[in-house]
Amino acid sequence: MKLWPAGPLYQALLVIAAATAVATGGYFVYRSWFADDPACAPGVSRHGPRHECVGVTDGAYTYDPSLKKVTGLIRAENERAGHRTKGAATPPATIALMIPMISDNPAEQREYVEQVQGAYLAQYRANHNTNRQPPIRLLLANPGRGYKQWRVVADQLVRAASDEKQNLRAVAGINISLKETADAIAYLTEEKGIPVVAGPMTADDIANGEKHPHRYPGLARVAPGNADQADALASYGKDIKPAETMVIEDIREGDNYLESLRKRFEELADGAPNAPETFRSPPDFNDEGNLSNDFHQMVPDICTSAAKTVYFAGRPVQLRQFLIELGERNCNKHYTVITGSHASTLTVDEKFAHHWDALTKGAGITLRYAALAHPDAWGDRSTERTGGSRAAMKELTGLLREAGATPPDLVDGRIIITYDAVGTAVEGIRNDAVGAVDMPTLAEVADSWLRLHGTNRVGGASGWICLDQYGNPHNKAVPIVHLDPRRKTAVFDRIAWPAGRAPDVNCSIPRKR
Repeated sequence: MKLWPAGPLYQALLVIAAATAVATGGYFVYRSWFADDPACAPGVSRHGPRHECVGVTDGAYTYDPSLKKVTGLIRAENERAGHRTKGAATPPATIALMIPMISDNPAEQREYVEQVQGAYLAQYRANHNTNRQPPIRLLLANPGRGYKQWRVVADQLVRAASDEKQNLRAVAGINISLKETADAIAYLTEEKGIPVVAGPMTADDIANGEKHPHRYPGLARVAPGNADQADALASYGKDIKPAETMVIEDIREGDNYLESLRKRFEELADGAPNAPETFRSPPDFNDEGNLSNDFHQMVPDICTSAAKTVYFAGRPVQLRQFLIELGERNCNKHYTVITGSHASTLTVDEKFAHHWDALTKGAGITLRYAALAHPDAWGDRSTERTGGSRAAMKELTGLLREAGATPPDLVDGRIIITYDAVGTAVEGIRNDAVGAVDMPTLAEVADSWLRLHGTNRVGGASGWICLDQYGNPHNKAVPIVHLDPRRKTAVFDRIAWPAGRAPDVNCSIPRKR
């Protein structure tokens, strides 16, 4: 098939186009006449200044070569789910994984791949390890870098929710705490009534709560928020003296993860002799910028302070830069650096791979953080009696082999937490359903979050998920880990609890007084 006719008319058009391009500076006319079609694939099109392919696919389109294998597995599973219900009264229910699918940062791209793998494993388990209905179909929704094109994708999902052939019943996996994600969640839940199950998102202000119980109606979260993580860290480090602490914080605005981490760390360091040391990261927190210079200048002041523990409120790139500079300090003092769950990215950061020795120089540095999940937290050697299940983790590791999506490891927790987010969405859709059932409404799915506690809790691989009346995980297990420079991985220390103790055997949610 020819896109242009041959012959004199075609040649004349080329001449006219070339002349017009020269007369106008060329670029804009060239793009409008000869640029590729904006459509990347059905449901996926180019948007934004970088012409990124954003949209929604059932696996027919691959956003990035790194996603090719798992995208193919999802497409095949979707086709099987469709075949299973041909002629049946109840067609498949659809869940959309809404996360950025493309990053210029190799470590972040690997995390995106792991999150898609986790979602696929939850879909596979739902369709193969149980007879409950309806079957689950999975869509991959790419809102672009930093969720900048969220509205384009959200509107597609709204249409899928009203389409009886697609039956979208939940959006899952939201993974970055930004203003754009808050806007996307508000649009989906408050304006359009679509239930959302967030994944690795931890900002405290993108949630419902006592003060704002219906800010995001239909939102459920499976990861402990930054305040819960900080409480768990405080429970673990009871011997830390505020007078021997210091806060290093990123003051960039518009990042909910940073804002809530700053607030909580400043509370933990109440009594520190020095005011927080501050820096401002680039608008894109994956950019290196010149912050290594800033951290280099901070180090002498850290050395002369009384600090032994440093609370670091920042994203992974800046954490890496800080650790490298702190490793070059002249003072012979050991430091413990405590930070949030996003530090897990360092375990897959190729640039940090060349700087593990920063943790061993001088008197050494211990980097400790609250992880979203860790395979050893509920492994065979776990001694916890409540709050999680060794069987759930064992099932997940078995699925990795059975379903053909085996990753290098589970240490950074991204597969685990996304698996649990999509699994929670499945539980909401299938709420007490047995055999052939009617498709639940969006409101029924959202209301099902009210039941997911006590004996109806979700037995997640990351720990029990007991949702409170606001859709937040109550007293969720928080694995405390540290980076081991010898083994070059994140080593599990122990589980800590936001409430200071494990939940009871029924995962009861106590009444607030």
